[in-house]
Amino acid sequence: MKNLKIIAAVGKNMELGYRNDLIWKIKEDLQFFKKQTMGNYIIMGKNTYESLPKQLAGRKYIVLTSDEHLHKNDKLLTFRTIRDVLEFVKKNKDSQFFVIGGGQIYKSFLPYVNAMYLTEINDTFKNADTFFPAFDKNQWIKQNIQVFEENKITYKRILYLRKKTK
Repeated sequence: MKNLKIIAAVGKNMELGYRNDLIWKIKEDLQFFKKQTMGNYIIMGKNTYESLPKQLAGRKYIVLTSDEHLHKNDKLLTFRTIRDVLEFVKKNKDSQFFVIGGGQIYKSFLPYVNAMYLTEINDTFKNADTFFPAFDKNQWIKQNIQVFEENKITYKRILYLRKKTK
């Protein structure tokens, strides 16, 4: 789906988080996340939703959950199944959707996205408990590779575009 993308920051071992929080809080990368997702839908699981420090202004939330008690409002939609989310994405072709976590949500949506913004951090965190799913990099084209350094941590931001299948 052209309007469905993934955005994530991962360590060398594809680690994403620890105890429902980000491992690395890199200011420049958080600003990139904000710029990409502003004005768009962000798709997440309940744990990721609950881990957000505050309501992210300028974005509409989609939470994949079976929790019927999650407070819904005009900026928060909840869906019980991936299929329901995908149907919503298809019906809203003029909108952009970014999958923002957690690990199981990334894994579930990976087969349906054609683009991923991955920030690949040149570091590891041995206690990580949430990981980005493995994917075959041969099925993707790398574009817009940028290299950064912040607080002695180097990282690359890569736009992965899925190769067209025959």
